[in-house]
Amino acid sequence: MSRLTGIIAGLLVAALAAPAGAGEVVVVTSFPKELFETYKRAFEAKHPDTKVVIKQQQTNAGVTYLQETKARPDADLFWVSAPDAFATLKAAGLLDPYTLPKEIAARIPAKIGAFPIHDPEGYRKGFAASGYGIMWNTRYLKAKNLPEPREWDDLKKPIYHGHVGISAPSRSGTTHLTVETLLQGEGWTKGWASLLEMGGNFATVTERSFGVPDGVNNGQFGVGIVIDFFGLSSQASGFPVGFAYPRVTTLVPANVGIIKNAPHPKAAAAFIEFLLSPEGQEILLDKKIRRLPVLPAVYAKAPQDYPNPFKDKSIGAAVKFDADVSTARYQLVNSLFDHMITFRLKELRAAWRAIHEAEAALKAKPSAQASGLLARARKLAGTVPVAEKEAADPKFTGIFKRVKKGQAPPKRQAEVEKQWDSFAKKNYAEAQELAAKAGAAAK
Repeated sequence: MSRLTGIIAGLLVAALAAPAGAGEVVVVTSFPKELFETYKRAFEAKHPDTKVVIKQQQTNAGVTYLQETKARPDADLFWVSAPDAFATLKAAGLLDPYTLPKEIAARIPAKIGAFPIHDPEGYRKGFAASGYGIMWNTRYLKAKNLPEPREWDDLKKPIYHGHVGISAPSRSGTTHLTVETLLQGEGWTKGWASLLEMGGNFATVTERSFGVPDGVNNGQFGVGIVIDFFGLSSQASGFPVGFAYPRVTTLVPANVGIIKNAPHPKAAAAFIEFLLSPEGQEILLDKKIRRLPVLPAVYAKAPQDYPNPFKDKSIGAAVKFDADVSTARYQLVNSLFDHMITFRLKELRAAWRAIHEAEAALKAKPSAQASGLLARARKLAGTVPVAEKEAADPKFTGIFKRVKKGQAPPKRQAEVEKQWDSFAKKNYAEAQELAAKAGAAAK
């Protein structure tokens, strides 16, 4: 045997003898650096032969990336919160099913709240749970003499005008889930009315979900609509904040799934198994992460006041989240929110401020005429130009596509969005005018 042949043979033997998953595992994730860096270090310490390569992308952008690279996938795992994003990828044939080893699967319940932890067909695995709620800066509220808001209805109150922050659901998968939770929990018509009335109190709509907890933590605004781990991790890190789950909330799993034709499937499987191991689940309790484990036994190691959905059944009990409904109208809801709230925030705030001022005047001097004007103003400021039946029609929801920054939307989508924009401007201006008349009539 020549020296070269011997070297090649040795390399082949070494490659065949290398442990499963040797090399790297490439992960597309929307999670913050505090989470993925912690898991990266822990996994690489346990599997020193495997490097974790992170491709951080917002959820919607990650879905688009996998769609665009499906012919030659260069990533192994999709690791984000939103179950509806996995439903989209599953329907498009962009995920591979995976069966957990029995000893791991046996430790994890079938559901958390009302939602299955894992996809029954194996296309996603839930590794943590999340609920949606309200966080606030205690020092800010004290300085502004504001009470702690614990229900969505609290955020409609005039005292919170200019004090509330939210991120755009078109830019944040977790905010989309929060918006969809409210729509499913209250119903399409009432849910949008609540969102628009809360929107009248928004100080800002941030481009990224991280902007909301950062704004609350540093006192830029006092209240934020967030996924629970933002509030819980800020508390644990020493910021002067509180967090509450409103009654109308849900619990859904944060997930991981193997990408179709992943280049490193064995390493991908090893990463999933690590996430669901006791060691991996305990990482969720880290003060910078603070997510809810799906392994019930891990809560024994949690701080005393840590939320435990396996014991406190009230968390998420009011809403049975339907991921299929959310998936079907995903882009519609995001676009509608932007055109009714994000892009028209100034006009929406002005309308609701006028309504609240008129209502205050009406308390001091009741007037049947003013009450009628205010009822019309409220309806105009709390109505969207899409009925629930239309939002359930695939022919209509199919019009809407995710549009990258700087790109023009498809022609039909652009036409509908232009109509929405005109609807919002007209309604908010008319609502403000009617409220002003009501205020004058009550004086």
